Amino acid sequence: MTEQLVAAVIGGSGLYSMKGLSDTSEHVIDTPFGKPSSPIIIGTLDDQRIAFLARHGIGHFISPTEVNYRANIYALKMLGAPRIISISACGSLREDYRPGDIVIPDQIYDNTRDRKRSFFQDGIVAHIGVADPFCTELSQNMFEAVSEVGATVHKGGTLITIEGPRFSTKAESNVYRAWGMSIIGMTASPEAFLAREAEMCYCTMAHVTDYDVWHIAAEPVTVEIVIQTLNKNTVAAQDSLRMLLHKLTTSPTCNCGKALSDALITNPSVISADTRANLDLLIGKYLR
Repeated sequence: MTEQLVAAVIGGSGLYSMKGLSDTSEHVIDTPFGKPSSPIIIGTLDDQRIAFLARHGIGHFISPTEVNYRANIYALKMLGAPRIISISACGSLREDYRPGDIVIPDQIYDNTRDRKRSFFQDGIVAHIGVADPFCTELSQNMFEAVSEVGATVHKGGTLITIEGPRFSTKAESNVYRAWGMSIIGMTASPEAFLAREAEMCYCTMAHVTDYDVWHIAAEPVTVEIVIQTLNKNTVAAQDSLRMLLHKLTTSPTCNCGKALSDALITNPSVISADTRANLDLLIGKYLR
């Protein structure tokens, strides 16, 4: 099922398709964890083969909590994508990260509670290392690409993931600011951690749509504000992706592809045949 892909793109709010893709094919995939959010489109963009997945489904009908993150990541792994570029909306918790800016975060704080966070269950345990949850190599390339297309971009910052789908209260927003969080979103967790378990590079291009609700001089966030800002940033996102593709080699040179090499702790003799079969794509090479 795999072909030579250089990357996969997961589009979030406001980005349900990738313009400019040619020679496309649609893949409806089933995984051991269910079906992904949408059919996956594989196509060519600037002579590079990439995959595109709409995180919230075509038409945005899947809430952040209900996204099948495990199926999404596993399906992209099945298709052979070595990297994932997440494009998402976020609110700013800092004065200097303004609506319309783009942020390439380097840390995550997971404040969710109702999501499946790991592929490893049903009789197998893996303790994955996520001290640096985003691939530093891919994030640097993404930062350079956004900079080169002339968009206002910030490198670094902590993205706090909340459960949603509601927006924050003012009290919550001010607590997150007091904690030192930079931006706020609803989908980076567990997506980034599952990508690491799948030994795939992962970075986020976060589009600041608003000042959340803490900023007394700005209008509190609404869906209308989010979509208006995302529409304005669509060109920058598309141009940045094209620029990024020119920077990527077929195979990453970072250590993301070895993340499981010292993470599995379960004695292979007690892993059931069903669990082995379900996770063979991820751990088969370590158990043979």
